[in-house]
Amino acid sequence: MGTRKTEYVIARYESHGHRFEILVKPKLAFEFKSGGKVDIREILIGDFIYKDARKGLKASEEAVKKIFGTTDIYKVAEEILRKGELQLTTEQRRQLIEAKKRKIIDFIARNCIDPRTKLPHPPRRIELALEQVRVGLDPFKDTESQALEIIKKLSRVLPIKIAKSTVRVKVPPPYSSRAYGVLAGLGEVKRVTWLSDGSLFMELEIPAGMQQTLIDRVNSISKGTAIVKIVETKW
Repeated sequence: MGTRKTEYVIARYESHGHRFEILVKPKLAFEFKSGGKVDIREILIGDFIYKDARKGLKASEEAVKKIFGTTDIYKVAEEILRKGELQLTTEQRRQLIEAKKRKIIDFIARNCIDPRTKLPHPPRRIELALEQVRVGLDPFKDTESQALEIIKKLSRVLPIKIAKSTVRVKVPPPYSSRAYGVLAGLGEVKRVTWLSDGSLFMELEIPAGMQQTLIDRVNSISKGTAIVKIVETKW
């Protein structure tokens, strides 16, 4: 393949009994898969879709067309990288997990308190508690949702309480139905009103650290036309 092993990793996607692999540059692939804006042309090594990259066996055009609906190398490579699994080396995975752990600890330190003292837990205390409950971290899963799952587990060994925010959202008619499902999945719904023009009004309680996530998702769905108001944040 003309590329030394240390210069690439394999991204793999399997569907309907077919396996597809591409060779990618590790650092840029990590960045892309973590949500970064990276041109797939800069990530991909060689313009090939393999069924077994290590053996140099290419996937057939028929199989590629059947699964991806196109034979465009770059569109297919993006789908493989976005939906598939990145074959990380031990060191690469360690680095990614360590970076994700730091983000999760920071999230917990900013959004949680010790209910006995009403003070935040120091990051080192959170880290020690993480080691105690032996939580597995996914380097590609978003920080907020992982942190919320971890907080539940930490409560077994650490007195911990998370801040909650009350949020009111108004979504115009073209986007209201879709927005309802997304919003209901982000927190505890307190009030729902369907207005006469088809707009949706919702009041919900969410973890305080999810404010920006909620705002970003609502703006994405409504193309920036929704109104989001943070009413209060409380411990």
